[in-house]
Amino acid sequence: MSLNKPAPWSPASWRGRPALQLPDYPDPAALARVEEELAGRPPLVFAGEARRLKRQLAEVAAGRSFLLQGGDCAESFKEFSADNVRDTFRVLLQMAVVLTFAASKPVVKVGRIAGQFAKPRSADIETRGEVSLPSYRGDSINGMEFDIAARTPDPQRLVRAYDQAASALNLLRAFASGGFADLHNVHQWTLESIKDSPAAERYAATAERISEALAFMRACGVTPDAAPSLQGVDFYTSHEALHLPFEQALTRRDSATGGWYATSAHMVWIGERTRQLDGAHVEFARGVANPVGLKCGPAMAPDELLRLIDALNPANEPGRLVLIARMGADRVGERLPALARAVTREGKAVVWSSDPMHGNTMKAGNGYKTRDFDRILKELEGFMGALRAEGAYPGGVHFEMTGRDVTECVGGAHAVTEADLSSRYHTHCDPRLNASQALDMAFRIAEALKAARKGAEAAA
Repeated sequence: MSLNKPAPWSPASWRGRPALQLPDYPDPAALARVEEELAGRPPLVFAGEARRLKRQLAEVAAGRSFLLQGGDCAESFKEFSADNVRDTFRVLLQMAVVLTFAASKPVVKVGRIAGQFAKPRSADIETRGEVSLPSYRGDSINGMEFDIAARTPDPQRLVRAYDQAASALNLLRAFASGGFADLHNVHQWTLESIKDSPAAERYAATAERISEALAFMRACGVTPDAAPSLQGVDFYTSHEALHLPFEQALTRRDSATGGWYATSAHMVWIGERTRQLDGAHVEFARGVANPVGLKCGPAMAPDELLRLIDALNPANEPGRLVLIARMGADRVGERLPALARAVTREGKAVVWSSDPMHGNTMKAGNGYKTRDFDRILKELEGFMGALRAEGAYPGGVHFEMTGRDVTECVGGAHAVTEADLSSRYHTHCDPRLNASQALDMAFRIAEALKAARKGAEAAA
């Protein structure tokens, strides 16, 4: 394929490319029937919403806003409830308030929610003793139970994933615009489970200062009617565009612009395992007009990144492409500068975001897969320092987290120890920050953003 004249694209053109990490369905005809059913269903999100997110991400690319992206590692059917959706949304609101207050910049809020069901795996087969079965690939594909019935990929699970995503989006839209997200409720967003944590104490102090500022604005005549942004928030959804038959079935042509949009989420991303330039996932993503994320791991070379940027954003459109660095705490300072240097040198308009979770997974002494809060923070600090040294803007963060009181990551101000992991370890795949750890992390990031803002003001 010539970079100057790309091959024609269609929602199905990915099928002519090598496709990694897709499940092997025993009945392809059954999958085709499900794809046809999903293609006839309404879109989950709308093209105009995706365009609004792109405009807001363009502000991030210009250094005028900050991106907060977070949510489940892998959503599950069993644990889906209105309370869980609300609690994750609530923690993201708290994190956004803390970051906005510190950086004095708008925060673009994007959830890993309402579609993050499919997961890439390092091996196709899982073996326990003498039994080998297909690996668990997320609830939209197969089940966690280690038996042949659960582990056999079932296309009907895609229909259930669509239905759950539609329900979650309905809830999220109501929470975002129906009064729950009103900034005057800032004191009410603290979860009961974290009220005694140090992060909650700091949040309460921040909330009090915000309430005082709102009272002052009200006295000056700035009411919610005059400033509707005080009453609600823009909230967007995202997931890894891994299961391409599902994504194709939900791709629609926009009647207003004629462009193609993935209507499964406002933003989709390409993972570290599926970012091959000639691969099916890059082929699919290059043709949809949504904002697209690209995971950038420690093995990525600058030339490879530039070729991927040209394929995914040939018009160099601000807000189109989010580069999500996931290097590991010990490698970010070594590997990220060369990528940032190349992108800056070539004048590429991108959002740089940090995923400090995936490069810092480890196994605890008791066998649990976990992540350490301090190493997550170390990677974030390395990410910010490396980009600033290269003249690039560290514009966002990307967390696997939950509003639930889980014990999956160790550390934090309200410290979880390795001995605690077994008490509330509920993840279906990778360990997540709990509500207290996520809020604590927001304060740590806020301190760095505030210091950078003051430094820029002093230098001006």
